[in-house]
Amino acid sequence: METRKYVYWQENSMWVGYLEEYPDYMTQGETLEELKENLKDIYKELISGEIQHVRRVAELEIA
Repeated sequence: METRKYVYWQENSMWVGYLEEYPDYMTQGETLEELKENLKDIYKELISGEIQHVRRVAELEIA
């Protein structure tokens, strides 16, 4: 099973979040489970190539 880290918080009655690797692509849900499903959908779209010019976060090792 593949996993991805995500950041989330509650704003009023909604749960808001984004995948750590793709911070520009936020989503929300009325429940935490709905938020997780929406994050999975966004991930599928991002890796499919349907969305152009996807910005990502990466780490650079400096010696």
